[in-house]
Amino acid sequence: MARQTDLRVLVIDDSLTIRAMIEQILSRQPGYKVVGIACDVIAARVLMASARPNIITLDLMMPGIGGLAFLDELAHRAHCPIVVVSSTTKPGTPAETEALARGADACFDKARIVSSAPAFLALLKKTARRRPTPLRIGRITTASALSAN
Repeated sequence: MARQTDLRVLVIDDSLTIRAMIEQILSRQPGYKVVGIACDVIAARVLMASARPNIITLDLMMPGIGGLAFLDELAHRAHCPIVVVSSTTKPGTPAETEALARGADACFDKARIVSSAPAFLALLKKTARRRPTPLRIGRITTASALSAN
């Protein structure tokens, strides 16, 4: 049962394995609640309205509408913070820069999701706290810069 203070997370990723890993990591920690899991942007649109997440994890490389196109779509409407979780967004990469420029609030390297689960959890919490209302106001920064604060 979700508490009022839980981070309500919507996971968007086409990989069943990654979705399950993220759900497992979040479900084992107090203060996190997975409120929706989407395998594509079409399902994510529905879940954003019905599940009312207060943070989203988003993969970039998905069939159909990719994560970058979805960020572009969300640029002109209110939404909760988005943390891109992708193997292409290692710190300092062009993909990370592009995701942040298109409206992601932070990025996390998917390859580190298990080995650095505490850092992933901290990034979700910090990102949600820095922009707690569902407004698109600027960007936060990368995971490496957030951990320095």
